Amino acid sequence: MELQKLIHRALDLRTQYEKKEKQLYGEPSTDEDIAKGFQGDVNNLVKLVMAQHGKGAIANSTEKLGPQLSHCLWSVLVLANMYNVDLEQSFMETMDKLENHLLETQE
Repeated sequence: MELQKLIHRALDLRTQYEKKEKQLYGEPSTDEDIAKGFQGDVNNLVKLVMAQHGKGAIANSTEKLGPQLSHCLWSVLVLANMYNVDLEQSFMETMDKLENHLLETQE
């Protein structure tokens, strides 16, 4: 699936959440709220990865990895949109920089 399709799906869901949040709380979650949720998702991901290596017991941890990674990706896509980050371009530029750094350290 293309990145743009993922972004579109994530933003559609974000719009649905905004409507529900306005009904429940009178206003939608802020970018800070979404970032805090992302932090929690990453923390849960770390726990699942650790469980894969026998450091903590989480039932069905293997099956939970994909959904947890998806939660993290959703937050990244939504935050990128909130801050007008062209994630595809930024990703490619960052990978180029990392690759160049790796090549430089091998010389």
